[in-house]
Amino acid sequence: MTGGMAEDLALDLEELRKLQSIAKRPRVVSLINSEIHNLEKLNEAAPAPVPQTPTPIPIPAKVPHTPAINYVTLGSFSWDQDNEKVKIYISLEGVQQEKVETEFKKMSIDIKFHDVQGKNYRFTISKLNQEIQPEKCKMLVKPTRVVITLFKASKGNWLDLHFKEDKLKPNLDKERDPMAGIMDLMKNMYEEGDEEMKRTIAKAWTDARSGKTADSLKGYR
Repeated sequence: MTGGMAEDLALDLEELRKLQSIAKRPRVVSLINSEIHNLEKLNEAAPAPVPQTPTPIPIPAKVPHTPAINYVTLGSFSWDQDNEKVKIYISLEGVQQEKVETEFKKMSIDIKFHDVQGKNYRFTISKLNQEIQPEKCKMLVKPTRVVITLFKASKGNWLDLHFKEDKLKPNLDKERDPMAGIMDLMKNMYEEGDEEMKRTIAKAWTDARSGKTADSLKGYR
């Protein structure tokens, strides 16, 4: 039975009961009672209406906003070494071992110190002088400082902690003929010298072609 039919049945029963209360003739009262009885049976057999629960509207979960962490760069430190390892010493009080995040790679280190007296610190070397063994490297927290131990990939002495490119490499494109400088010098000496100088330079010029320049100039020094 649908919801509409159930409502009609209830209204019919209500109307019949009103008629029952005012009916006086026995036959009419009997008919009304019989009809009420039948409708009551139908009403009992009808399933109870299921209340409709409104479908809840999903509310998107709020993604917590994590503010970016600001770090104070640690640039002051000291270090020493032996044949197998390098030790770096950083003066820093209040460090808690469980609040330190370390990242050791073959050619770099990155260490973050969180919540050190209300501040966050970071020590980074983006390119070490030589390779290390990341799996062996460690950090020890002491009351007033931290000690970082780097194990060298190959034994030996490091000239510096940071890698430095050689900026004194010769530029082959700009290299001059080694004889060009000598020829320029001889030309200037010839133009500014006396007759004896000119004779000497002329002879040296000739000898330079055969590789005897140095011997030709010895007599004039």
